[in-house]
Amino acid sequence: MVTFLSGGTGTPKLLSGADAVFEPRETTVVGNTGDDVELGGHLVCPDVDTVLYLRGGRLDRELWWGIADDSATTHEELVSLADSAGLEPGPRYLDDDRQTAGREIARWRRFSGVGEFMHIGDADRAVHLTRTSLIDEGHTLTEATRTLADAFGLTVDLLPMSDDPVATIVHTAEGPMHFQEFWVARGGEPTIESVEFRGAGDASATPAVLDALSDPVVIGPSNPITSLGPMLALDGVADALAETPVVAVSPFVEDTVFSGPADDLLEAEGYEASTAGVDEAYPFADAFVLDEDDGTDLDRPVVRTDTRMDDEEDATRVARAVADALEAVE
Repeated sequence: MVTFLSGGTGTPKLLSGADAVFEPRETTVVGNTGDDVELGGHLVCPDVDTVLYLRGGRLDRELWWGIADDSATTHEELVSLADSAGLEPGPRYLDDDRQTAGREIARWRRFSGVGEFMHIGDADRAVHLTRTSLIDEGHTLTEATRTLADAFGLTVDLLPMSDDPVATIVHTAEGPMHFQEFWVARGGEPTIESVEFRGAGDASATPAVLDALSDPVVIGPSNPITSLGPMLALDGVADALAETPVVAVSPFVEDTVFSGPADDLLEAEGYEASTAGVDEAYPFADAFVLDEDDGTDLDRPVVRTDTRMDDEEDATRVARAVADALEAVE
């Protein structure tokens, strides 16, 4: 049995080649939900859905987002209507008093669908509509996710990190904004001052997640702050990781990040933007997988390989390195 903690594109890329190394039916994937938003009334779970579409064989692997070959008629019409009506473009937060009204799971991350600042395909939208409707019928996010996983034929067990709302809020020189506004709408441009996981103090990891954390854990090369940070902010998660074997794959080669804003986010939270900074951010990690060109000296076991993952063959190579690292610490 093994559990992957997944967010962004780093861990999903690793999962794309993991079946040759880890038995799918003995694999659990816990998805970050701090990036979730309610957009036009539909709950969008980007990190959970990337795994859902990947393992269901429908992920757009050019973007690592959404469903491959999906039409986007509804999205295009929403953008066109807003433009024709002269409505202000970009993310449109609902009023403060609406942020805690309605579905509890969507708190602090509610956006109007006018103009729709995130690209949502038509088949992708059907998933969000189904998820939201199941929640409105009284199901938890975990239950809705399992229903969707069955529909997509997943052989791994896919779990959201919590059934409670946690919103990743990036505080910038231009004010606080949800991570999706910061990264998708603003291109990561505003200077980051700090990161808040709003609601984490009142949220909890589900019993299924805590049970999965009793198995050996793999953290792929995802962003330590916004992909893993929301999970670590939940009571009991860091303690559970301290009690089980954990292998982490660095998203850096020394001080060069593979992709995304991990460098700026680590520095904003007081860490060095490097593999050494990731090591400090993950005190519970028992071993690391580093790139063969990464000479960072760590005080725990290290397995080195080429950690770039451009295809499934690359991902399988990294997954084998992960298995070797787990064997060294189990």
